[in-house]
Formats: sequence, structure tokens, C-alpha cells
Amino acid sequence: MHAYRSHTCAALNASNVGETARLSGWVHRIRDHGGVLFIDLRDHYGITQVLCDPDSPVFHEVEKVRSEWCIRIDGNVKARDAELVNPKIPTGEIEVFIRDMEVLGAAEELPLIVFGDQEYPEETRLRYRFLDLRREAMQRNMTLRSDVVASIRKRMWDKGFREHQTPIITASSPEGARDFLVPSRLHPGKFYALPQAPQQFKQLLMVSGFDKYFQIAPCFRDEDPRADRSPTDFYQLDMEMSFVTQQDVFDTVSPVLQGIFEEFGGGRKVDAAADWPQISYRDAAKWYGTDKPDLRNPIKMQDVSEHFRGSGFAIFAKILEQDGTEIRAIPAPTGGSRKFCDRMNAFAQKEGLPGMGYIFWRDGDDGMEAAGPLAKNIGPERTEAIRQQLGLGVGDAAFFLGGKAKAFETVAGKARVEIGNELGLTETDRFAFAWIVDFPIYERDEESGEIDFEHNPFSMPQGGMEALEGDPLDVLGFQYDLACNGYELVSGAIRNHRPEIMFKAFEIAGYGEDEVKKRFGGMVNAFRFGAPPHGGCAAGIDRIVMLLADEANIREVILFPMNQRAEDLMMGAPSEPTNEQLRELRLRVLPPEE
Repeated sequence: MHAYRSHTCAALNASNVGETARLSGWVHRIRDHGGVLFIDLRDHYGITQVLCDPDSPVFHEVEKVRSEWCIRIDGNVKARDAELVNPKIPTGEIEVFIRDMEVLGAAEELPLIVFGDQEYPEETRLRYRFLDLRREAMQRNMTLRSDVVASIRKRMWDKGFREHQTPIITASSPEGARDFLVPSRLHPGKFYALPQAPQQFKQLLMVSGFDKYFQIAPCFRDEDPRADRSPTDFYQLDMEMSFVTQQDVFDTVSPVLQGIFEEFGGGRKVDAAADWPQISYRDAAKWYGTDKPDLRNPIKMQDVSEHFRGSGFAIFAKILEQDGTEIRAIPAPTGGSRKFCDRMNAFAQKEGLPGMGYIFWRDGDDGMEAAGPLAKNIGPERTEAIRQQLGLGVGDAAFFLGGKAKAFETVAGKARVEIGNELGLTETDRFAFAWIVDFPIYERDEESGEIDFEHNPFSMPQGGMEALEGDPLDVLGFQYDLACNGYELVSGAIRNHRPEIMFKAFEIAGYGEDEVKKRFGGMVNAFRFGAPPHGGCAAGIDRIVMLLADEANIREVILFPMNQRAEDLMMGAPSEPTNEQLRELRLRVLPPEE
């Protein structure tokens, strides 16, 4: 017999009754039923109930074991009594009577309990991640992640892609976030960088004649953490293709993602890839207040400025006298009560605004009537025009925000989400996707008046060189994101592969040709030697798995994540270097500023 097991803890069933089995695993739970000890023995695959009574030669040894001890047992497989069968687990028809036991690894008092669903502080969970990962939910999440990656790989190969690995130690990337720098021992005073993404290398692969590329790529960015973003490293499905248009990229990656969400979505509805809308960046901001809208929520905001211009509501009327301002409405079907409107007003105040104006419609003595402070100030004609524009009726409401769009859009987007959730309008059992397209390449700094890049500077401008001759603020790029349920899952672009167009694009933003060559010399040099049109995208593996696992925090689907302060509490990183290491690298560490 094998040294540790003849079966896993999920393998035995009624067909094994009468056999001798050897199992190894962790003591999940112990129950003492009047001198008979029942132990749920757990491994990665499942749980088997084993038992021991005073007739067993190792009874006194078994009495000593505690939760999370790692043990091996030999025993006889027996059928459970019919009334004791557990149909919820594969081994529920049998139990194993222990004849021999070996303690493989005793456990000290546990800082967190593996059995059950107790909540523990994140610091405790991350410091003892090896215990946290033993929990059923974490085992399930990590298995899901592994299966998702395997499925992605197969689907990409089936589409004619080959996987290639790009360097981990490289030069700084043009991605825009902070690099993690690596000092060079052989070249004192110089530094490598961990790649923020394989961006330049995958483009160089296209110049090298590789028609289709993908990899499950590790990416490193020194970023501030968020619930849906790791502060140090993450993995993405990275892909690039030659001789393609924007639509070709969509047609390639959309079925892959649709298939993944159908395979692992647990029966939740997945919008068909052919039905994923393409929404311009500006329309997404206007309708949803974000470039990653949650389309499970049917609410679409609208510009209602004309109804307030010169109206009796002085606050909005005066706002509209200023250039670049507007009044936007958030429809709230079924939200037509003062109680709900007051609740949403309080929500806006928590977000740092004075509040939100509102109108709600109810039955009155003479039919439908509009209520709320705004309705009284602007009068019935304007109120009725707003109602008709928004398509609302009795029992509905609308909320209003005004000013320059960039100042209130984020809060408006949050309010739209809150309203959809509060009123039960958002479909919770669905994955809804949308391509966000037509990103502006440039923006003007309001204080300095200077033009700079708003989004990816390496996207091909729509219209090429000719587009760069006009107003920079009108220039759109062949850049795109894929949003799903309020998260950005994919980002990509058709690349600017023409050196003369690239130099012009950077010149508009104040970067000279010499600076471009210095910062991105490898890629610019390659483009001088017959670069093909190419484009691609990257999909966030961690975020995809987070959605599939129905988790709100990305750390629940990463094996060994950092905490909010980008610290590895388990391994003690970051750590201080030794003096010997610093001398070898010719580095000196300055004391922290007071």
C-alpha cells in the first residue's frame, strides 16, 4: 500500500464497503458520541467520516488529536446506517473504522478556525494565509481560478494563438503607473524594472512576424490598493494580433470571455457576445457616470438642462449661466416616495454633495401630480416636460445634479447604482457586458491650459495623421475597454505603428522626438523596419475570477495577496536589505522623512 493513502478523502463510496483503506488529511472536526470518536478527515478533494471506539488498538492515540492535525489512518470501510447517510458529500454512504493511525504533523493552538464560516480580521487571515487557504470557500475559489486559466488557454489555442513568454526583468514601461525598480549589480547606479505589462514586447512580437500571441502574464505596478485591484502584482490574459481592425479584436476575444462566463458562471445569465453594445466613452460618462457601467441596471441618465434654463429654481438656473455646465437627471422608476427621496438625498450628502434635487409623481385630486421642492419652483409645464422626456409616471421619481460634468459625474454614477440596487431594478443573476469605445486621446489641463494625454498615448488616432491636424480635444483613439457588471475586465487598442504619426501625437502633448526615442527607443526603432498594423488587449484574470466567484474583494481569489498597505504579513515583505546587499549594489538608503 502507498505510504500515505490508497484513496483521497472524496473517493470512497458504497462499492468500497469491506475493503481496507488508507487515508491522509487534516482533522476537520471531532465529535465525541459517548466514547465513540467521529472525525471528519479532510484533504483537497473532500471529506470522509472516520471513527474510533475503545475496541480500536489506537483509541487512546486518536483521543489526543485536535483540529487541523495532519494524520494518516488505516481502517475498514463500512456502510453507514440508512438513517445516517449524508447525501451532500460523495463519501456520505460510508465511514472508515480506524485500525491504525500516524500523526504526520501536529498543530498548535489555531489563530483562526478552518471549520465553519467565522469571520476574522483581514490581518489575521493574511498573516496565517496557509490556514485561511484550507477553508472550503478559499479552496473552491483557488480551484475555480486554476480551472478558468486552463480553460482560457485552451480557448486561445483553439483560436490559433500560441503562447509566448516575455521578459520579467526589463526597462520601464509606458503604461503610466509607478514601476517596481530592480537595482543592477553589474551596472551600478542603473535599474531594471518589473514590467507593468508586456506591452512593448508583444508589439515587438508583431513586428517580428508572429501573427497571433497570448500569454497569462504577470504584471507589476506600484499602485494604491482598491477592493478590485492588487497593489503590487496581478495576472492578465495578454493578447496581440497583426493585420486587424478594432472589430476583429472584439470578434476574437468576446466569444472566449462569453464561453468562460457560461462555463463557470454557475448558471447565471450571460449576454451573448453578438449583443454586447458598443458605447462611446462620452456617452458612457453621460448616461452612466462611468466608463465601466453596470448594464444590469436599466437606469440611463439624461441631460435636462433646457428645462431648468431661466427657470424659477435659481440654483440650477445660475449654474447654467456658466460655460460648460449642465443639469443631469437620474430617473428612478418606482422610487416615487418622499421617504425614498430623502434617503437618496442623505446618500448624496455622504458623498460630499449638498444633496440632490428631486421630483416625484403621485396620484392627486385632479390626476397625476408632481411633488417635491423642484416641482414647486419650476412649475407644472417644465415638470411635465421633464416627466415626458424621462418616460416616467405615477409612482416614479427623478433626481438632479448640476455643474460641470467632471465635477459631479462620479457621484451621479454612484447614485445611479444605489438607486438601481435600492429599488430592485438591477438584475443580480446576470453578467452584462459592454464595449466602451472612442476614447479621447487628449485633455486640457484646466489650470495651465496645456494639452496632455487623457488616455493611452500609443493608440492609433482615428483618422491617422489628418486627425492630428485639427483640435486635439476632438481626436479619438482606436482604444477600447470591456465593462462587465460595473468592472473593467478588458483594456486594449489598435496600436499607433507609424513613427511619424507617433512623433506628431507626442508633439501635441509637449513631448519632443528626442524624448520619445529616449523613453521608447526599442519600439520606435522597430517601427522603422516594416511594422504591420496590429492591436490587442488584456483581460484581468483576477477580476474575472472575482466576478465568477461572486466575491467583492479581489484578495479572495488571489493565493497570497498583499494587504491594503502593500505588505506581505506572512513573509514579512517588504523587508530591509542587509548592509552587505547594499554595498554590493552600491546603494544607500536614506532615513524616512519626519
